[in-house]
Amino acid sequence: MSCITRRVVAALLLMLLIPASWAGTLLVANKAEGTVTLLSSPGFEPLATLPVGQGPHEIALSPEGLRALVTNYGTREKPGNTLTLLDLARLRPVATIELPEGARPHGIAWPRPDTAVVTAEGLRALLLVDVPGGEVVGRIDLDQDVAHMVAASRDGKSAWVASIGSGVVTAVDLESGAVRASAAAGAGTEGIALVDGGNEVWVSNREAGTVSVFAAATLEKLADIEVGGFPIRVEADDERGRVYVTLAKADAMAVLDSRERKLLPRVPLAIDTASVGETLLSAGDVSGSIPVGLLLSRDGELLFIAHTNAHRVSVRDANSLEQLKVFTAGREPDGMAWTWMDLPLRQ
Repeated sequence: MSCITRRVVAALLLMLLIPASWAGTLLVANKAEGTVTLLSSPGFEPLATLPVGQGPHEIALSPEGLRALVTNYGTREKPGNTLTLLDLARLRPVATIELPEGARPHGIAWPRPDTAVVTAEGLRALLLVDVPGGEVVGRIDLDQDVAHMVAASRDGKSAWVASIGSGVVTAVDLESGAVRASAAAGAGTEGIALVDGGNEVWVSNREAGTVSVFAAATLEKLADIEVGGFPIRVEADDERGRVYVTLAKADAMAVLDSRERKLLPRVPLAIDTASVGETLLSAGDVSGSIPVGLLLSRDGELLFIAHTNAHRVSVRDANSLEQLKVFTAGREPDGMAWTWMDLPLRQ
């Protein structure tokens, strides 16, 4: 039995014993530092800050919760073309996976223990990565501009990609490596989430100021919901029948009723930015804390928001939406991931 397999088996056994409310660990990608910070709940004290590549944007956790993959997007001047593999039990990076030149990896999902899927904006493609082997094993050309975020089914058979430049959502068959369908969403299609147990795909259209709802199987459009405020990330909360969306220009979070497909009252996000200098997104008519990253914890009890212009992360009670804590991870936090493991117990 390989070392990775033994760790996977051990983690799955622990998962059966540990209640859902057990303390876990938050991972935050810090774009301006080229790092990922790990923070332990409930106090969210930093455990470690690990070096990755330039411009880390998104993080995907392995199915067993022991590893994480980080997309190193690069900078405006120099496109990135790597992923960093983190061993969470040992709190260290263990591998760099090379992608084709100019890939600009951004969105990532890790539905199977050995395979991750990564959007490559520079290649207009979705890449399949063999994680243990550390190599790209498949490329699916999307023929869409700025393929940004990706969501994958739990069985690893299907994926959906949101493309900013084309304003399109694309459904992909990962087993055959073929594009099933594409459908127009709205200008600036960016965030994406699977809702209603994977039966629906919800995407945010930042320039259009809308959230579009599609049937996952067919990409039939079911609704367009006006939210305004430059919607960025989308997170599903099926337990409560909600969908959350960060609104970068409104410095707020939209809350939507996923069953009735309607907008509920916005949640204002008042985070201090008095000491913040220029950041990647602080230009033009965008100001305030600029909420971007959005994550619901594994047990559905905590909601995390990365305020990239304030260099802060806020955490809210997912039931009441009350703000519980604001803390610092690193400069320009963006993508996040949550593991149920209480990592200090594994040192």
